[in-house]
Amino acid sequence: MTQAPQAPRAGPARPGRPWRAGLLPLRSALGLFTILPVKAAPEIGRDEAARAVLWLPVAGLLLAVPSAGVLLAVEAGGHSALRRMLAATLAVGVLALLTGVLHLDGLADTADGLGSRRPKDEALAIMRRSDIGPFGVAALLFTVLVQITALATVAPGWPEAAALAVAVVTGRAAVVLATGPGSPAARPDGFGALVAGATTARARIATGAALLAVTAATAAAAWGWHPAVRGVIAVLAGLCAGDLLRRLARRRLGGMTGDVFGAVVEVSCAVVLLVLALTA
Repeated sequence: MTQAPQAPRAGPARPGRPWRAGLLPLRSALGLFTILPVKAAPEIGRDEAARAVLWLPVAGLLLAVPSAGVLLAVEAGGHSALRRMLAATLAVGVLALLTGVLHLDGLADTADGLGSRRPKDEALAIMRRSDIGPFGVAALLFTVLVQITALATVAPGWPEAAALAVAVVTGRAAVVLATGPGSPAARPDGFGALVAGATTARARIATGAALLAVTAATAAAAWGWHPAVRGVIAVLAGLCAGDLLRRLARRRLGGMTGDVFGAVVEVSCAVVLLVLALTA
């Protein structure tokens, strides 16, 4: 996640359809963080990037739909241990494909930078390199393995699909929570500089509260209060993991970069699935 891809150019909004302009931040989020062929603003400034980041949880939910669909389709043929591992592997793979492996790349670069134990400037220079070092490889393998095995441990069927969706959305919500004034940019350029410290406290609180409320209400309505409590605990754990990574990046790197935001997505997602698996 060294630098987010430029969003494709959008045509002028049609008269009488103001809702299209209202969806521009979502289209920008999809254009920046996915490979989906959406039309978005040709250039992204700080204000536009801040609004797009607020739509990241919604973009995550849209990405979770096809990934969960693959999961359910593969498991329709049986729930053996090996088949569930295959389903979880394909679901995580589809999710990575739809994001252009952007967040996993950010995770690897962040691990290399933080693991180097070099001063700030040298660590940031390591994160800019195109190659992946041993820390990056280890972080990728460990995180992806946790995501796959934890997902395969959750009850098969719709509970497993819901767990995947909650994890994916929580990873994106953790990014929103990491864009407050306490998260300065580590560099003057790049995507991190566009969104670091760019969101309001009201927007961040609303994001976290909405995620917790929707998770609890949906789980309670579908499966009861015990799964709802598990879901809330998993979401809180994922958000806390993302915040711990944010604090570490601020202390070691001086702030946030696009790579660190990508790492927040993957780590938070893995922690949510891990907690759901351990509390099953």
